[in-house]
Amino acid sequence: MAETVDALQWEITADKLTRYEDPPTVIAEGNVVLEKKESVTRRKKKQKGDGWSDLLGEEPAPAEEPEAVAEGEPADQDDEDKLVTTTKVLTTIKADWMVYDADLGRVKARGNLVIDVGPDQLSAESGVVDLEHETGTFENASIIRQYKDMHLEGRVVEKTGDLTYHIEDGWIITCKLKEDETPPWSFGAADAEITDGGYAFLKHATFRIKDVPVFYSPYMILPAKRTRQTGFLFPAISTSDRDGFGFELPFFINLSRSSDITLYPQYMAERGLMLGGEFRYIADTTDKGAIMANYLSDDLSDPSQVEYYQETGYTHTNKDRYWIRGKADHDFGEWTTRFDLDVVSDKDYLTEFTSGLTGFTTSHNRFLEIFGRGFQNKSEQFRNNTAEILRSWDNGTSLQGQFLVVNDLSDPDVSPSRLWKLPSLSYTGLLPVYDNSGIDFSWNADYVNYWREEGVGAHRVDLHPKLTMAVPLSKYLETTVRAGVRDTFYALQVNGDNQEANGTFEDGDTQNRLLADFGAEIGTTMIGDFNADFGEIYAFSHTFRPYVSYDFISDDDQDDLPKLDSVDTIGDKNIIYYGIDNFFDIFGEKNEKKYERNYGYLKIKQGYDLRNAESDTPLTPIDAQLAYYPLEDLRLKYKTEIDVYGDGVFAHTVEADLRSNRGDYLSADYKYNDLKNTNSIRADAWLVLPWNFAVGYGIERAIEAERTIEEEFRLLYQPACWSVEFLSNYKPGNQTYMIMFRLANIGNPLGLDLPGF
Repeated sequence: MAETVDALQWEITADKLTRYEDPPTVIAEGNVVLEKKESVTRRKKKQKGDGWSDLLGEEPAPAEEPEAVAEGEPADQDDEDKLVTTTKVLTTIKADWMVYDADLGRVKARGNLVIDVGPDQLSAESGVVDLEHETGTFENASIIRQYKDMHLEGRVVEKTGDLTYHIEDGWIITCKLKEDETPPWSFGAADAEITDGGYAFLKHATFRIKDVPVFYSPYMILPAKRTRQTGFLFPAISTSDRDGFGFELPFFINLSRSSDITLYPQYMAERGLMLGGEFRYIADTTDKGAIMANYLSDDLSDPSQVEYYQETGYTHTNKDRYWIRGKADHDFGEWTTRFDLDVVSDKDYLTEFTSGLTGFTTSHNRFLEIFGRGFQNKSEQFRNNTAEILRSWDNGTSLQGQFLVVNDLSDPDVSPSRLWKLPSLSYTGLLPVYDNSGIDFSWNADYVNYWREEGVGAHRVDLHPKLTMAVPLSKYLETTVRAGVRDTFYALQVNGDNQEANGTFEDGDTQNRLLADFGAEIGTTMIGDFNADFGEIYAFSHTFRPYVSYDFISDDDQDDLPKLDSVDTIGDKNIIYYGIDNFFDIFGEKNEKKYERNYGYLKIKQGYDLRNAESDTPLTPIDAQLAYYPLEDLRLKYKTEIDVYGDGVFAHTVEADLRSNRGDYLSADYKYNDLKNTNSIRADAWLVLPWNFAVGYGIERAIEAERTIEEEFRLLYQPACWSVEFLSNYKPGNQTYMIMFRLANIGNPLGLDLPGF
């Protein structure tokens, strides 16, 4: 049975309908459905055609979009047009029993009460609905908001507008729940206001895990709308032997669809308040930028804190400590630009503040993921700040410019100071001398203005043209020769009071160096393909390439030249190299798809020095490199240098990298170099476990000194819509423990990843 309330455009259907006249009332029982409908009348254009579509068997042209007819417009129509009326359901109310009061325009309902309105679905035991204003009050009600999967429940829920609510004695969770499922976490509140265009405002809020309250706040704001919004992110809590109790509460500020700010205030009981902030923007995939900054007035950085300096070995004495970093990528037509900012207050900052939401590790990984490049090693004392621009042409030439400013964290009394580039320009190219000649002309033309506050700088122009030619000695031999000349011009400048520099160079002095270079290489490449039967592998390929090369650079007196970079320290060379390269590829079939991939390589190389000064020990150390890729996601590498005059193996490096589709990874390396007194190991591992657990471990240790530089342990529990991570970080003199929560649709707005995710 169905009945229509024309005045309010509501239509009701039920198994049984009973109408009363005094007062005017309709009682509905059994499968009651009350719908608000809207009728729209449009004028539809008649399809016109010339018959060719039918004759050719083509689909007729699509009908034009109907035009809406204004209310009261005459319904007259001719042969060309006709009026079409459609009905749209705006709101649906379902219940087992319902009574409609015509005088009040109000409906009382009970029994499986469900209201569908836009993106929200409200269900309750019973309720009263004002049909004219579409508001109401419901008991023991729940609301499921489709966007962000928000789920709300309350003893009393008031619908105060289209998509706004007031909740008493309720809770909120932002992930999907199964029927009768206890929420894994929730925010309970004595009183809550939910707005579609803003937030969920909670009073006397508690954060609960499995209905167990673990955190209380008299007032809290949570996301409750479809778009990005300003609000607090979930905090990180820590405790440290050195820093004491720590609490970090990020605050996200939505500026626009393409820009935002996140503030990171962090309180450390023994140090004070560290302020942090991040600004991000994005115009498109190639134009984006981000800048972060932290500042701390450090209570521990005081010469009177003797224990702090004894335990850490730190040498800074500044109380004001900060780190400003940022990157930006922009394309201007055919010009590509890159900007990198890295300014630190002291050389101990980055090694001391490595963990946390704004620590070095998180910052490095975040910028590496977004921009494809991170920051220099945290122990590097010379922090480069650069602005670069690049333009490439289709003819094989390119122009690159760079400004380099160095944040020098070393002892300020050290002289000379670090070099800056203000600016440098490099124009390079490779062009054939003429078609099919086999001769190529290439060049590097560089200009740099090296400036330093204390010591020798210079304007330097370095020109290095050369010719390269393939020589057809035999169809079995690959032979190339190259010849070039290098002219380097200096206009020297001396800054500051560096007495040694003043005694050697004079401001405005000019120098010139001219070098000739020659090289040749002859080799052959042999490729063997072999059948195989190793599981899914059915063939492998071996590429074998022996070669001999010769390098020559003329000698020149360079005593009067400044030592600015590697260009200024090019020594004479007269050496023959010989070596063997082996490359292995495998061919297989998996899931009925064929594939080909690298399986590894073996490279061995040694040189024979022809200079008279090296006549007693002409043989260079043997350089050997081995790589083995037994699995697509497993890479093993080994590199060694062997002295043939008695020292034997004096350097080797072992690297391992393993990754899986689940997210597991293992990265480790061991470095040993007797000449550089290096003997260290570094490892970083992450293992995904059953039952939503994952564990990670990282260590960096100096073996020779028997000292652990840093050690970190991470344990993550990550079910469907929330996670908690425990982190333990050790550095000499300090042990830090940290716990971080992440809640679905709350902890990471705009894709802002917290550590471990």
